[in-house]
Amino acid sequence: MAVVQVSSTPVANADAKPVIRNSAKIAEGNVLSSIGSVAIANGDSIGSVYRMVRVRSGTRIESLSLICDAVTSAAADVGLYQTAARGGAVVDADFFTAAQTIATASQGLQVAHGNILKAGTASLRLYEALGLTNDPGIEYDVAITLTAAATAAGNVAAKCLYVNSGPG
Repeated sequence: MAVVQVSSTPVANADAKPVIRNSAKIAEGNVLSSIGSVAIANGDSIGSVYRMVRVRSGTRIESLSLICDAVTSAAADVGLYQTAARGGAVVDADFFTAAQTIATASQGLQVAHGNILKAGTASLRLYEALGLTNDPGIEYDVAITLTAAATAAGNVAAKCLYVNSGPG
């Protein structure tokens, strides 16, 4: 066993001589927010898609949470879709999380844990987390897709905090 001293990339860059300027994706980026809400009706069935917020491919997701009424028996994947202007197709229906229950009321279920908020991937921009090598410079819709039908009506909101980090 050894005692070590290790610096993260932003700290190492700040200590470098000359100082290396950090990308806004990892240090001193401005956090922006977007929130969208939808009404889910009693009887909305499996496969129903609700587009919640729109994000750019170059963003770094800081957090993504669902706020919901008790939509009895309902569960949903939280993922990414192309925008209507790009055909609206699914990119990855459960990119953020799969089969998240929305059957009980919640003040904020953190759902950005699938491909984004893990120790080794937390600094990735959206396109990088999707496995793309270059930023396509497009927008995606963050959407919930029912995986269990709703047997009661209720509202669901998605709150996304993100950094538009630009190149680098």
